[in-house]
Amino acid sequence: MANIITGSRILFSIATLFFPTFSPAFYALYLAAGITDMIDGTVARRTGKASEFGARLDSIADIVFVVVCLIKLIPVVSIPVWLYVWIGIIALIRIINIVSGYIMQKRFIMLHTIMNKVTGLLLFVLSLTVRFVDLKYTAIPVCAVATFAAIQEGHFIRMNRF
Repeated sequence: MANIITGSRILFSIATLFFPTFSPAFYALYLAAGITDMIDGTVARRTGKASEFGARLDSIADIVFVVVCLIKLIPVVSIPVWLYVWIGIIALIRIINIVSGYIMQKRFIMLHTIMNKVTGLLLFVLSLTVRFVDLKYTAIPVCAVATFAAIQEGHFIRMNRF
């Protein structure tokens, strides 16, 4: 059941590509994807069906959701250069984490830490508010938390705390 919920997030995410950004259909699919992200892990744990496959599928669904959101939002939102640089730094830290986790463990490691979940929630809310609140004000706290989460994840990977 949890994997079906996670899979539906991938479908909801991809479906947003076919609707205008900020349209009612876009928001409905965006919210549906966000809700499935919030409940899939809880369902897996409560039903005793949490698995390595489910965790990987969740990570894939998260990546699809983020990529689709970037595809939809970048063309319609004015993003300052400094924000592109900061996002690039966060992405670089995450890539280093993935590579170092693979080198150390011979497998891809993407941790579902509390700070990563907080980052996901903030990004989710940011995308809902970007049409109404200037990005230069909302992006700073989101990027600060995302940077901390990425550094923390790298620390956990290198200390084998997962």
